[in-house]
Amino acid sequence: MPKYEAGKRARSSVLVIEFLCFSASLAVSSLHLDSGVRSGPIEISRPFDDARNGLTESRRTGDTGAMAPTRPAWNTNRNLVVTHPLLSHLESCASFRRLLQLHALLTVTGLAAHRFPASRLLAFCALSTPPRLAHAAAILARAHPSPNSYMLSTMMRGFLRARLPHRALHLFRRVLRHRLPADPRTFVFALKAATAAAAEDGSDSEQGALSGGGEAVHCAALKRGFVCGSVLVGNALTHFYANRGSLGDAGKVFDEMPERDVVSWTTLVDGYIWAGLADVAWKVFCRMVVVEGMQPNEVTLVAAVSAVGQMGLLPLGVMLHQYVADGGVARSVNLDNALVDMFGKCGCVKFAREVFDGMVVKDVYSWTSMVNAYAKCGDLESATQLFDDMPRRNVVSWSCMIAAYSQLNQPEEAVQLFREMITQGVDPIDATLVSVLSACAQLGCLDLGRWIYAEYIASNKIRLTINLGNALIDMYAKCGDVREASRLFGEMAERNIVSWNTMIMAHAVHGQSEEAIRLFEQLKGANIVPDVITFLGLLSSCSHSGLVSEGRRYFKQMTMLYRIEPRVEHYACMIGLLGKVGLLEEAFEVARAMPMEADEAGWGALLNACRMHGNVEIGACVADKLVELDPSDSGIYVLMSQIYASKSKWDQVKMLRMAMRDRGVKKNPGCSSIEVEGKFHDFLVADVSHVCSEDIYAALKNIYSHLKQEDSCRCHGDLRASRCGAEERSAPPLMEKRREESKDDTFTAHLIASVSLKPAEQRRAVLLRGAMCTRSCAMATLHPSSSSISKRQQ
Repeated sequence: MPKYEAGKRARSSVLVIEFLCFSASLAVSSLHLDSGVRSGPIEISRPFDDARNGLTESRRTGDTGAMAPTRPAWNTNRNLVVTHPLLSHLESCASFRRLLQLHALLTVTGLAAHRFPASRLLAFCALSTPPRLAHAAAILARAHPSPNSYMLSTMMRGFLRARLPHRALHLFRRVLRHRLPADPRTFVFALKAATAAAAEDGSDSEQGALSGGGEAVHCAALKRGFVCGSVLVGNALTHFYANRGSLGDAGKVFDEMPERDVVSWTTLVDGYIWAGLADVAWKVFCRMVVVEGMQPNEVTLVAAVSAVGQMGLLPLGVMLHQYVADGGVARSVNLDNALVDMFGKCGCVKFAREVFDGMVVKDVYSWTSMVNAYAKCGDLESATQLFDDMPRRNVVSWSCMIAAYSQLNQPEEAVQLFREMITQGVDPIDATLVSVLSACAQLGCLDLGRWIYAEYIASNKIRLTINLGNALIDMYAKCGDVREASRLFGEMAERNIVSWNTMIMAHAVHGQSEEAIRLFEQLKGANIVPDVITFLGLLSSCSHSGLVSEGRRYFKQMTMLYRIEPRVEHYACMIGLLGKVGLLEEAFEVARAMPMEADEAGWGALLNACRMHGNVEIGACVADKLVELDPSDSGIYVLMSQIYASKSKWDQVKMLRMAMRDRGVKKNPGCSSIEVEGKFHDFLVADVSHVCSEDIYAALKNIYSHLKQEDSCRCHGDLRASRCGAEERSAPPLMEKRREESKDDTFTAHLIASVSLKPAEQRRAVLLRGAMCTRSCAMATLHPSSSSISKRQQ
């Protein structure tokens, strides 16, 4: 006999023996029942209300199919007394294999034909972990003469727990088509399936919900009278419409409900909060408490606290905190976390800390909320200290701290913390990537930004959300790679006004005014309404390129066509534009006629224009305005000194220097930074404190030497160019010597590699991106009399 057949028969024998032993135990139980010995009623209840009351997760302990002991599979919200011993064993069943044996016995005894045992079997299979949907579907198919609403609802719930919303909707359509029995919970699960199907399809929230059948469920519920007759269905419909952003429909369903409970009000409040309408959410909460006199539960209070936090109204927050303290509602971790977050958003760290210190139990979100409160108030030191003291961190904690560093102009610390997070094996989320990309944009750290895009976004095929796409575009644009920023902008599936503004501003900063104007026309063609930032980018683009007529036209469109009141930044762009082309008198009149006081940016742009065109009279007036705004700004004195020097008014130059000395104004040295293999290096003008200063200055001399050779090649024609090309193919002896000396010095090797002889276009790109950190040092060393100031790259 083949070995396979022998093994098969042996396994069959074992199953028969197990079945006989199990039947014997049932017989003994029956004898006890017949003799009047009862151990008490058998408790069975409907497994519906709460997912956590379903089957507990169990683990297989071997090939025999046995499972670890577990509590009874059903909750005890509703007790039913059943006398048959098979159902008692069904309630204590702890493995799927034993369930199959019980199913066979129920079939033999004829109990499987009854709805109640069949419902129990189906619920066990559909709601177990993992779900046994195939067996549950088989039980449902054999239901005679037709399945009841409990079996259908349980099957839909099983599909939802298995993340199969489309199959749940398909079953619901069969219920409607064949006029099968349905109860309110059937429609609740159908609405949940419609929402999940829309999210799974990745489509627009409204269209996805329609395709998932949400409105069809609503119509069916209306026909069967469940909308007005069931609070459960009304709440589910309100949540469905609020979740997809149709707050008008959600409010209509809510108003038409003849009876509402606390869940109804909480659902509507939550919907307004998620839509960003915190003031409306607060009004609904007040109507619930004051007008209707309904007592809020913990979830309602969390929603109300979140609404106050969004509005940032501290007096309202204090009043709500007192209401929570006096309202008799049991305090929970979630409610306390919401209070800490609310006080942080209202700018009151003191009250946030009091709530935090008074918490008996703190979770990771408690600590994160407190860290975020410190960060929002600008107290980075306390936020960092609390972050270091956290007993446990999750990705939200890391993201919160990275965002704090990035938003409070500490990009180096943000990048360093991101690297530490990656080292500890924490995978970033979208919010983390957005914050660290913003830090890369501030630092001009293109290599790290590219690594993030390649390592986490492209390789993992992460879908570019609007926020993540905008952060990538901003990073590439500020790091000088406008072409890559434009490519990503074109590949974005969804764009908002921030996406368009970021790209328009990128073209404006890089002097590509035609591209900025072309994008603006495309924006209007896409029926997107421009905002104040859009026109700021347009006016900045016109200012960079000296497009006076276009700048005047867009400034007029902003006020006349789109009814946007110009801000001080828009006036500063117009002042800079007019001053750049020499219309200094008109620019001065614009600055004086502004409806608000001009700031340093506007007057500073005009003063720089006066320096360019040598206008002493207007320059002196503008300088006086700037000194009134900020007497300690050394740049004002430097620019005015250059204006006087251009007209050979050396006495005035001397007087300015004396005024600076008398007022204690010191000229701030230029500062630049560069990243080399994850470490940032800062340099000041004439800085010799760096350990590689000698090699840096030697590399700088070589840079200037090769630039002079290149300019000489262009002046002397093809013959000279060919000679220089031959020279470029072999590195100078000094460069070779530096390479040999710096083999073990990563920083110096990086600098020397950045000036290695390459084709002219590549070399200029390297100088623009890699050698910016040493421009200040070069100017101070090679031209000591130069008064240029190199500012930190932003």
